[in-house]
Amino acid sequence: MKTIAQLSYIPLATRNPQENVQELLEHLAQFDVQIEVGYLSTTIIAEPKVIFEAIEELYRIMAEESEKFRFHIELLSPEADK
Repeated sequence: MKTIAQLSYIPLATRNPQENVQELLEHLAQFDVQIEVGYLSTTIIAEPKVIFEAIEELYRIMAEESEKFRFHIELLSPEADK
């Protein structure tokens, strides 16, 4: 079973938001997820457990490394493997 999550990370107190986003994408690449980077968000596809582990880890990193941020998460219902 796989699901899709659309993630939007918006660093609010930084001079170089692209650098912050790129660092987060590098952390995300360590998970067993399919990644599709868009202009305003990143879509990841994986088993729900992996999605939630990735979200938890990304949030922890953002909380430690960013003064202020917004993290929007949209989840689609899971689909059975074909």
